[in-house]
Amino acid sequence: MMSKTQALPEIERDAPIPTWFNVGGGADRLARPASVEELCACKAAEPEMRVLGDGANLLVADEGVGELVVKLDQPVFRAVEINESTGVVRAGGGADLSKLIHACVRAGLTGIEGLIGVPATLGGAAFMNAGGAHGQMADVVGSVHAVNTEGEIVVIPRDQISYAYRTSGLFDLVISEVELQLTPGDPDAARSRLKGIMAQKKLTQPLAAKTCGCVFRNPVLRHGIEGVGAAHDRVSAGKLIDLAGGKGLTTGPCAVSNTHANFIETDDTANATDILRLIQKVQDLVYDRYEILLETEVVVWRRS
Repeated sequence: MMSKTQALPEIERDAPIPTWFNVGGGADRLARPASVEELCACKAAEPEMRVLGDGANLLVADEGVGELVVKLDQPVFRAVEINESTGVVRAGGGADLSKLIHACVRAGLTGIEGLIGVPATLGGAAFMNAGGAHGQMADVVGSVHAVNTEGEIVVIPRDQISYAYRTSGLFDLVISEVELQLTPGDPDAARSRLKGIMAQKKLTQPLAAKTCGCVFRNPVLRHGIEGVGAAHDRVSAGKLIDLAGGKGLTTGPCAVSNTHANFIETDDTANATDILRLIQKVQDLVYDRYEILLETEVVVWRRS
């Protein structure tokens, strides 16, 4: 258990919250803890604090947020240790997922290369079970170190993490470190697979546009839909949006991508309200066509 008398890190006032959309309000208060002890102090002092990761899967409302926002961008939370012989990788929750994947592939470790192109920090990816057609975080996590609402460090092994589609069940916890279990293998084969996945994504996703990644979770069908799937199948949200006629749908300067309908593209004149209105418009469109309410995968921060 960490001491709850640990001093809080310096607090920045009226700080911007950088996101991939590059829209939205800021944080009334933002902290960048330089140690696990400082992170524990933040969580103990304000259990409802928000954690800012890579900012890719995040949309902040234009009015910003009042809760303490914590950014894990200091060296202790970005450190990476790779054991090439055992395949065990230990990295801080703030480590960049893409850079970590490349480092593991160079070391000849396989199992995580399928996540290339997923924009996230390692902690954020482990928390939401990031993934796609080529794999998910649940496949490689060995354990996580996290801070609970009492400001205490807990270590949770993989068999106690309730991983499911885009969730870990680690609610109210802040992941400070993740241990991965990868497989020592052929670095050339891993590098080839990585390049193949990226080439496919470049063809099927608007990687050059300003987006946040996928906006909606893939839903489970309550009943079969011809040309989409059978009852209880998890199906592509992008396909449903496309079939409902959503590609190219706009609100102000925001548009549903013509490359992949589960992406919203924006420009520098957009604001968060524009994007939220388009999200609602897409949800209405799909519901009117299929009676399916698409849930957002992008996390929306609003002022409480």
